[in-house]
Amino acid sequence: MKRILVIEDNQDNLDLVEAFLEDDYTLSFAMDGKTGLDKAIETKPDLILLDISLPEMDGMEVIKEIRKDKSMDNIPVIALTAHAMLGDKESFLKHGFDEYVSKPIQDEDELIKLMEELLQKAN
Repeated sequence: MKRILVIEDNQDNLDLVEAFLEDDYTLSFAMDGKTGLDKAIETKPDLILLDISLPEMDGMEVIKEIRKDKSMDNIPVIALTAHAMLGDKESFLKHGFDEYVSKPIQDEDELIKLMEELLQKAN
């Protein structure tokens, strides 16, 4: 099973993601950016779902560190965020995210399809 790291500080969002991904993926979780970065370095997941507004380190700092690390720079990272203003998606992609999904998640099937496409490309 593919390993997914979910870095998200809202328990309700974590529970939601867990509910629709737990049957098909091995999940690990972090509730702040620093812990999430440490887990990414330690476990080298197959894909990361990364919130932007996080305690300790925000998602933009985390993605910057991930992309600097040659052992992780090929891991697909999806920005999973409530930031949904015009231009946000382009900004996140420019900063190193592979994709962007706005919260609240409206269509879990669309997220899973996006994840699968990125996982296929990474292999």
